[in-house]
Amino acid sequence: MSSNNLLIELFVEELPPKALKKLGESFASLISGSLQAQGLAAADAVVTSFASPRRLAVHIADVAAQAADKALRLKLMPVAVGLGADGQPSPALLKKLAASGLAADTPLERAPDGKAEALFANVTQPGASLAQGLQQALAEMLKALPIPKVMSYQLQDGWSSVNFVRPVHGLVALHGSAVVPVELLGLNSGRETRGHRFEAAVETIAVESADSYAAQLREQGAVIASFAERRAEIVRQLAERAGSLKPIDDEALLDEVTALVERPNVLLCQFEREFLAVPQECLILTMKANQKYFPLLDDAGRLTNQFLVVSNIRPADASAVTGGNERVVRPRLADAKFFFDQDRKKSLAERVPGLAKVVYHGKLGTQGERVERVRAIARAIAGMLGNAALAQQADEAAHLAKADLLTDMVGEFPELQGIMGGYYARHDGLSEAVAFAIEDHYKPRFAGDELPRNEAGLVVALADKLETLVGLFGIGQLPTGDKDPFALRRHALGVVRMLSERAGTLSLDALIAAALPAFGALIQDPSEALSTFIYERLAGSLREQGYSAQQVDAVLALKPQRLADVAARLAAVREFEVLPEAASLAAANKRIGNILKKSEQAVEARIDAALLKEPAEQALAAALGDVTPKADAQFKAGQYAASLRELAALKAPVDAFFDGVMVNAEDAALRANRLGLLKTLHEAMNRVADLARLAS
Repeated sequence: MSSNNLLIELFVEELPPKALKKLGESFASLISGSLQAQGLAAADAVVTSFASPRRLAVHIADVAAQAADKALRLKLMPVAVGLGADGQPSPALLKKLAASGLAADTPLERAPDGKAEALFANVTQPGASLAQGLQQALAEMLKALPIPKVMSYQLQDGWSSVNFVRPVHGLVALHGSAVVPVELLGLNSGRETRGHRFEAAVETIAVESADSYAAQLREQGAVIASFAERRAEIVRQLAERAGSLKPIDDEALLDEVTALVERPNVLLCQFEREFLAVPQECLILTMKANQKYFPLLDDAGRLTNQFLVVSNIRPADASAVTGGNERVVRPRLADAKFFFDQDRKKSLAERVPGLAKVVYHGKLGTQGERVERVRAIARAIAGMLGNAALAQQADEAAHLAKADLLTDMVGEFPELQGIMGGYYARHDGLSEAVAFAIEDHYKPRFAGDELPRNEAGLVVALADKLETLVGLFGIGQLPTGDKDPFALRRHALGVVRMLSERAGTLSLDALIAAALPAFGALIQDPSEALSTFIYERLAGSLREQGYSAQQVDAVLALKPQRLADVAARLAAVREFEVLPEAASLAAANKRIGNILKKSEQAVEARIDAALLKEPAEQALAAALGDVTPKADAQFKAGQYAASLRELAALKAPVDAFFDGVMVNAEDAALRANRLGLLKTLHEAMNRVADLARLAS
């Protein structure tokens, strides 16, 4: 069966830059996946994706011109239906054979099918030709491509309309050097495409073969077709043009700029130094968001008055390009300077009353009311930490933390909320501790973000996230499926990180309880549901870190209140699992739990030595008396691994107890005492983790 490399290209109008990378990857994977499923391409075929502002393409190695025939065993119908009493085919069978494309005299096989027999036909399905298979692959791609917003446009006939992400003007399909005859979106396949709008050497490029595509586009069309190659070229040029400075690190911006150019040319530009008096976050954001520029930082991470622009043209004299970009950025920076100057004419404290006019949530009131709740929760948290000075700092920061929402700068750039509050707090003469707390109270904003830098910031950040979680859970505004409009999952993970990494003495349930009074009668008590939600987020995070589901379940089943202890407990469980006694003790623990659950009466962890009749129960009680104090001492010292190691000594007496003692004795006193012994054992074994969860 002959094979050759295959190239498919759609030549389109400018694609949405933020979606281009995903569109290119999906285009390649959908077409190659369909051809592989049809047997036209190998499962391990080398697939190369191309995506530029005006094209989606894929190169697939070793694609067959014709798929191999397939031997199929086709089930037709039960024998009782398909054959008459004389053994001849029934009308139903003949109809089924005809519908399956089989002759009436096709040899059939009788074989068991459940409780009855069925008729089967062994047939050979001819393999699809490449033209057929590719046509199917294109149709499947069209249905599954992740288009952010579909566009409807008219074809050249003036009557027909089709839907795609952008109008398509060309379809290339080459198997080696031969055109594969397929049709898509009103276009017939060929070998012609186009290069760069302004710098291509020829208007139309006749692609010679699938393998010459990328080179021809580069040489004749002035286009780097590969998204990955174009991105790497931009990175190289950014580093080269930056010299001793450093371009801002922003992967999303890099992807977007890669999607905007076909032939990148990085140029160095600059703006007036006077703008550096504006906070650098403002200047960086306006250059990135509005102009797609790469600001340059010095070795200390400070913004300089130079920036890099990625141009799509390479003129002999680039001064017109650099001058144009410098003129364009100047008004943007001037706006930022104006906002900053205007905002500083009014203090944060003067803005706070205005928050009473800003609605936060229909059922939870205004931002002003929310601020008062955050203040109350922050004071309660600082009180739990036993620090009066911290309570005052946190209260002051919480009082002012939302005031920058009413500034012009945050109105223009919502991403700067908190950050601008810190700048304005310093301008108002507030302490550095309060300024940091205001700036950091949204942290962590995303996975991997840094935590607040000082204790006041940590307290206000905890208070802010708890206010959101308790309030929204309290009015029944819970996340559903993939919908989480208030980012409650992110808030919960932020609480988890702060309690795990920085606020190790605080108890989760105590924190939730401390937040409730701030709401008065506005909400229903959501403590149980919210606690479960936070532990679920913690469990997911721990599994992502490499802990097994069993290990995580064993530790979190006890709902440890100090989340800072969870990592140590998990490490202890990992150590315990490799002990030779671990499996037996976990199984015994599970058995004990089941026995205690089935008890008709409440069981107390109490042992009456006088009622210990059997040698095995006497030995277990003695072992418990020896091991439990040691394990408890290690547990209280936070030595969780050592605590679990002490329990290993109980394996032999536990095994002997279950081999030689009848727990449910007829004598009620004996039965109650033995259950009390097991309850004592169960409590001793499950202080670090629920060991029953480790049983296979």
